[in-house]
Amino acid sequence: MNWLTDAHIHLSDGEFKPEMPFILTAMNKMRIKACCVSMDYSSSNATLHLSKQCTLVLPFLGIHPEKANDDLESIVNLIMENSNKISGIGEIGLDKTYVSDEAGFNRQISVFEQMLSLAEKLEKPISVHSRRTLEEIFSILPSYRLRGVLLHWFAGNKKQLQKAMDIGSYVSYGPAMVYSQDKQILLSQTESSKILLETDGPVKYSKCFGYKTAQITFMPSVLFRASEILGKRYDELLEIIEKNTNSYLGI
Repeated sequence: MNWLTDAHIHLSDGEFKPEMPFILTAMNKMRIKACCVSMDYSSSNATLHLSKQCTLVLPFLGIHPEKANDDLESIVNLIMENSNKISGIGEIGLDKTYVSDEAGFNRQISVFEQMLSLAEKLEKPISVHSRRTLEEIFSILPSYRLRGVLLHWFAGNKKQLQKAMDIGSYVSYGPAMVYSQDKQILLSQTESSKILLETDGPVKYSKCFGYKTAQITFMPSVLFRASEILGKRYDELLEIIEKNTNSYLGI
């Protein structure tokens, strides 16, 4: 039987902690794995701890652009010390909504580039936050030889989607794709070999899911809707997604 993987979820977020035993049990019963991304040093440590509890949790360590002013050296050391235990580097990237001036954005770029250098050195895939900064990210990525690049929660236009395909990036779609026509159109125009699925939990969705915290158990619904949009059987798309995930992770 195939495994479904949530390509981007913050399982180490404190909001999930009270329910973690139930979440891990559900993942095992439903055959779902999780690329568990981190925000900073603290959440990276929590991600590592969680991955030791359950092999279905695939740990990604990194600095989110919102946390670009955090201690970079500590997270770099943590990644290096655990390089043989982690599955990838993330969540990393750029986002101008978290800065008020050019200096702040330049700091984000510097941190992002150092995370990319680390991913290149360790031959680890990356999970990229690219809200309204796709063009800047497209200009930076070609400077690095990266094993796997995921532009998570892809929200670009059709031209940017083609650019992502041209440089070999994976793109992921989440619960918003269930009801968003724009996301559905982008999904239909994405190369089938570059599609991944995610929840980005604990993000909340106001439509369709009643503003509930996104759970990894949403994944079958996301896959089902994607299969309808793409005109494929559920099991057929599940097999494609598993193959794509393994390729992205380099396994």
